[in-house]
Amino acid sequence: MRTGASEFNCVNMKNITVSLDDELYRRARIRAAQEDTSVSAVVRRFLTEFASEGTEFDRLKRQEQELRAQVQEFCASDRLSRQSVHERQIGRKKR
Repeated sequence: MRTGASEFNCVNMKNITVSLDDELYRRARIRAAQEDTSVSAVVRRFLTEFASEGTEFDRLKRQEQELRAQVQEFCASDRLSRQSVHERQIGRKKR
């Protein structure tokens, strides 16, 4: 399925100019063609994601939520008992 300008015909679009060296543009065109899309569609997708990220705080909050969703049945007591935590002598000075 081609992701091109036809999806966006009903919307006023802004044209932008991006300066790229010839080799980068050639590689981008090849990769876009392999993905059955255009360089413009790739740039549009990138800018859409980039603009929707919000602030650094929002990005970090989303990242934290995603990581928390990956944690399955975490219980700190499965790792170390309370007694073993307090018995460790790492970094402690003897009294």
